[in-house]
Amino acid sequence: MTTTDAADTAAAGALFCDPALFADMDAWHRRVAELRRETAALLVDDLPGFSPFWVLLRHEDVLAVSRDNDLWHNTPRAVLGPDEDVERMVSSGMPLPASLVHLDGDDHRKHRKVTSDWFKPAAVRRRQPRIDEIADLFVERMRSLGGRCDFARDIAQPYTLRVIMDIYGVPEEDEPLMLDLTQGIFGAADPEFQGDAPDPGTRLLDAAMRFAQYFNEVTADRRACPRDDLATVIATGEVDGRPMDDLHRFWYYVIVATAGHDTTSYALSGGMEAMLRDPEQLAALRDDPELVVNAADECVRWTSPVRHFMRYATREATVAGVTVPEGGRVLLSYPSANRDERVFRDAMTFDVRRDDADKLVAFGGGAHFCLGSQFARRELRTMLLRLSQQLAHIELDGDPEWSQSHFVSGVKHLPVRYAFR
Repeated sequence: MTTTDAADTAAAGALFCDPALFADMDAWHRRVAELRRETAALLVDDLPGFSPFWVLLRHEDVLAVSRDNDLWHNTPRAVLGPDEDVERMVSSGMPLPASLVHLDGDDHRKHRKVTSDWFKPAAVRRRQPRIDEIADLFVERMRSLGGRCDFARDIAQPYTLRVIMDIYGVPEEDEPLMLDLTQGIFGAADPEFQGDAPDPGTRLLDAAMRFAQYFNEVTADRRACPRDDLATVIATGEVDGRPMDDLHRFWYYVIVATAGHDTTSYALSGGMEAMLRDPEQLAALRDDPELVVNAADECVRWTSPVRHFMRYATREATVAGVTVPEGGRVLLSYPSANRDERVFRDAMTFDVRRDDADKLVAFGGGAHFCLGSQFARRELRTMLLRLSQQLAHIELDGDPEWSQSHFVSGVKHLPVRYAFR
């Protein structure tokens, strides 16, 4: 490989691991679309600090790997990061992550079963009246803000946070703490969310320790006084007839709290940002409320808040025309797959009337299909329906800002000017 080729490969690879590049998703999608047209699998083998990996860019391959959970494992390194981060964690004596995202095979199935009943369609449907109440509360908050607000910070974030914390059983007064901790885990690379920490790693570690302290107290409380909430289910959950160990229980709390909030918040704020760029979209929802089901899926396709997951070959495998050796790893690029022109008509256009929005792969597939997808879709539908019917006018009141994270990110600031009917 020539020096120029190596530089080009490193620059392309940085698109998937440099948090700063996710702060401009329009530019990111333009560059990735060029890569996707040229190749189905991008080999990144000359990126400083990272062992080699392939990036899967097309919908077909991302979906195929997602569905084959015997051949492709998540492992504790399901999120791409510098090799030294893992080495530092291991050398410090800290255990590797062990959430549902990081587990495979029987271990994954047994732990997922602990909460699966709470996320089945019928169970989620019974929560709709409470989701309605919370949505109404935040529509009223939007009304009270006098026609201007930061929709992402003032509405999308607290609305989706309130829903998941209500399911959890976390009191409202603790929601600011939960927001800070989730930003510390998912958004530590963003200077805005780094706080006083000297670096992202320190911020993440601090957030994890505070999470552990908080939910250790929750566990003790729920075991002593069980309630009808998800925290009780996790606190008292058993695997193989025995209580979950401390490590798996801690990571269970973390993944439900974080994945159940930030992802839906970014889908809502990013979807709204797209509709503000094309006012016809919100007008279409106003004229035909039944479009809201499709619109929610389009918001998720368009934003793809989870930017990637890694998969590791349990044996030599061929995917996207390349041979991956046993132990080799691939990065599933969900934003790229969800803009694949081979699958989605006019893929770079946001369209609530889109007839192929349900082909999105943002929720994953196979055994690891997103446990909370039903909640996410209902939250989006509920708020979009209210806003489309009650807003007389809404427009941008400044430039949107995307968060800087290569794992979970989206529109973090969305200044708007609006009037209600």
